[in-house]
Amino acid sequence: MEPIYELQAEVLKTLAHPRRLEIVHELALGPRTVGRLADDLGLAQPNVSQHLALMRASGVVEAERDGRVMRYRLADPDIITACGLMRGALQRRLARLADLSRSDVDADNATIAVAAGGRS
Repeated sequence: MEPIYELQAEVLKTLAHPRRLEIVHELALGPRTVGRLADDLGLAQPNVSQHLALMRASGVVEAERDGRVMRYRLADPDIITACGLMRGALQRRLARLADLSRSDVDADNATIAVAAGGRS
């Protein structure tokens, strides 16, 4: 197996958490401090720090020191592109499932209407 698959799996494991995906989407807007991310997402700062540490270890984010302040940013802008592609695929899937659900309800209502009409 090529090593790229192991690297890809590691990054995908890191991104397989809803909070970390939220952080990725926030960082797509620009570099942020831990405190700002915590405030923007309504999370505790230690929790955000833990997520960022994992994301940094897998190469998803990078940190830049600005005096005493540490700012985090996406390591590569294509990370949000990949997340956006997956999000789009999932939104289309949800739309198809909603259409199927509506079709089932319409079919059930038609069956009920036919049955009710047959009793008159």
